[in-house]
Amino acid sequence: MQGLDLAEKYYETYGKPMLEEEFPGLLSEIAVGLAGSGSECFGFDDPVSVDHDFEPGFCLFLPGEDRVDRRTAFLLERAYDKLPSEFMGFKRAMVRPVGGPRHGVIRLDDFLRDRLGSPDGRLSPDQWLRLPDQSLAEVTNGRLFSDESGFFSKIRQDLSFFPEQVRLKKLAGHLLMMGQAGQYNYRRCLDHGEAAAAQLAVFEFVNHAMRVIFLLNRVYQPYYKWSFRALRALPLLALEAEMFEYLLTTDNEEIMSEEKYLVMEGIGEDIIHVLKDQHMSQAVCADLEKHAYSVNDGIADSGLRNLHILAAI
Repeated sequence: MQGLDLAEKYYETYGKPMLEEEFPGLLSEIAVGLAGSGSECFGFDDPVSVDHDFEPGFCLFLPGEDRVDRRTAFLLERAYDKLPSEFMGFKRAMVRPVGGPRHGVIRLDDFLRDRLGSPDGRLSPDQWLRLPDQSLAEVTNGRLFSDESGFFSKIRQDLSFFPEQVRLKKLAGHLLMMGQAGQYNYRRCLDHGEAAAAQLAVFEFVNHAMRVIFLLNRVYQPYYKWSFRALRALPLLALEAEMFEYLLTTDNEEIMSEEKYLVMEGIGEDIIHVLKDQHMSQAVCADLEKHAYSVNDGIADSGLRNLHILAAI
């Protein structure tokens, strides 16, 4: 069973009755669900995932102390801890996972501050530029089982993806780095006899190309170990995952290196096709660098447009 489904069933079986019987006044104040760190929050958990930090549990997201005071929060924590320790064959851990609690009573402002640096989820333009995708993904992933006030649902909706102008700035930067690594530096490193540097160029190309694809799909890229899993589920360019795996897992001997270069060019062509379909680039060529600057030129916000093209990566 997937962790999200396990969490919701555990809540419906034990958590919801506990709240209705012991804390009926809180139902309109708190949000209940599962979001944050962990493969289960993304729906990526599998049989291997149960070896750590996997248990029946859910999150009770509390607003500030002006709405839910410390004593009530403490009593809620005690009530949560008394819920059955085993459910559907899974046991709750007695020790908190590394990095803090993933289940139980969590102040929403702490949850948001830890991931975004903002206790209310409101982000400045600079924060939008600098925050890594994975941090935003951890706030918007998972599922809410109950949110009568709608306060967390509204925050999640507002953070559902980058503002369009920021998306364009990020795209421009990653396109530029993608082109430099794959269309230019890969071959030059090999010509210089720098095999290790050539492989780094492959890694850089794949890294930035993946980020471009997530941006084109308007989906936050999760933590790197789940990026391929997430990439394969995207509606646009999901098949590039196979090409990325090929690039990362093959050597750079003479015949292979030429084929890898052609694969990188092919991935670039596929991405340029989507850029043109989405009317984000006016460049008419196969040069990713030119497309990067064309995307940057299309940013309406002059302050953002005039920042260095790599300002958002």
